[in-house]
Amino acid sequence: MATLLDQFGRPLDRTVLAAPQTASVAQLARQALQPMLEGLSPARLAQVLRRADDGWLTDQHRLFADMEDRDGHLLAEINKRKLALLDLDWRIDPPRHASAAEEQAAAWAQEVVEDLVDSLEDLILAAMDGPGHGFAAIEIEWRRDGGEWLPTFHPRPQEWFQMDASRRRLCLIDGTREGRELLPFGWVLHTHGKAKTGYLGRMGLYRALVWPFLCKHFSISDLAEFLETYGLPIISGKFRSGASPEEQASLLQAVIDLGHDARAILPQDMSLEIAKVSTSGDADSHLAMVHWAEGAMSKVILGQRGDEARSAGIGSGQADFQREVRRDIRNADARQVAATLTSDVVYPLLALNRGVDSLRRCPRFQFDTGEPEDLTTYAQALPELVGVGMRIPVAWAHERLRVPLPEGDEAVLGAPVPAPAGEPATPPAPGSKSTPAPAPAALSAVVALGAGAPRATDSAAADQAVLDAALAQLPGADIHAAMQALLAPAIAALQAGETPDQAGDALLAAFPSLDSGALETLLARAIFVADVWGRLSAASA
Repeated sequence: MATLLDQFGRPLDRTVLAAPQTASVAQLARQALQPMLEGLSPARLAQVLRRADDGWLTDQHRLFADMEDRDGHLLAEINKRKLALLDLDWRIDPPRHASAAEEQAAAWAQEVVEDLVDSLEDLILAAMDGPGHGFAAIEIEWRRDGGEWLPTFHPRPQEWFQMDASRRRLCLIDGTREGRELLPFGWVLHTHGKAKTGYLGRMGLYRALVWPFLCKHFSISDLAEFLETYGLPIISGKFRSGASPEEQASLLQAVIDLGHDARAILPQDMSLEIAKVSTSGDADSHLAMVHWAEGAMSKVILGQRGDEARSAGIGSGQADFQREVRRDIRNADARQVAATLTSDVVYPLLALNRGVDSLRRCPRFQFDTGEPEDLTTYAQALPELVGVGMRIPVAWAHERLRVPLPEGDEAVLGAPVPAPAGEPATPPAPGSKSTPAPAPAALSAVVALGAGAPRATDSAAADQAVLDAALAQLPGADIHAAMQALLAPAIAALQAGETPDQAGDALLAAFPSLDSGALETLLARAIFVADVWGRLSAASA
């Protein structure tokens, strides 16, 4: 059996193909989830973060998981960032200067991954735990399907992991200081912010959010206590000097009863006073802290707060996008996740099933993060630019508008094919290819005049000659034939003896299926010549 190399160029330990690595770590099977927010204080939070800096990550990531469970705003914002990648198209591209075998391998990997659509979406969402926690670990369980090795993915909680003694390598917890090294081909390990310096325990965004979360947690607790007694007056009792303990206890009970039931009895020589408390602005102070904390969370996770996008005067569409995920952040996430999927999913798939020389020659998983241009703008600009003589490559226009070029005899949408003079214009057959007819020479000359081309010495006579020739070439018979075809339902109704109103109804009923493209093209040519003629006449007046 040939030696199989992992993505790091080392011989593969094939035991990972028999069973998931965690199945052999008994300590993980006994580990129970424990909440971290009970009794959370600034001192305890600082201790949790210090332990993470020393390589013990369990308490930190338990705290991060509790933050998601307890804070709806935090969960909503991080889910926006996770789900942003699911809206992107993806592909698996062969390497540069690919051979035929490498192109076939890329096509096979694309097909296999497409067949695992649900699993791929779950895998991307699981990998997007990385921005919050700093890393996401998804275990791979391999199975034989016919003659192929195919993966099943199992996300694992971050609290199952620790750093080794050097704090440079992520390992499984197994009761030792070094931990158990993760086996290649056994894990999809996505590390967020690989370019950031420092230890892995500090990579996650939640490290920057623990203090805003703690402030918000305390503010909400204080606000709840405030609202419990909001608007209630302060009731105080006064007892005479020398009152016995029993009399004082009776007065206290009277104050308590009055607060709950608005009824109380007390000795005649004792009194009660009710003082109204001013509450203006108290709730606003707590809510201001909550608003600041949630704004900090939105900035760290999405790059900007939604109210800032609105106040900046950005257009509504851009403001909506800013309230989701800033484009540069989304694209950075896409590049990092794509690199992880290339090394930890695509390479193992090909190495086990088809063979691959190295990670450098491995097909690349790519997200399509490009933005299409405005179709309306280009639809107006391109015909005008072509009309004045610009030569625009078709492939460039398709790339800018993100419209794929047709392959082979693939059916395409096309404009109506102009007919010879004197014959009615007919639309192209469904799925056929249409080629625009070249502009007559006289019309090209009119275009040149409108573009400011050099003119003859006797400019007025020359211009008039060009325009007369262009007018003579206008297809009057074609326009008449196109109008006849367009009005055919109404004409047929009138010939059958129906009223004009009935003929109009027949035309309206048939209009959705009529093709007015040929008539629009012919009329556009006529209007264009008339417009240039008018401009030149005004200029010479």
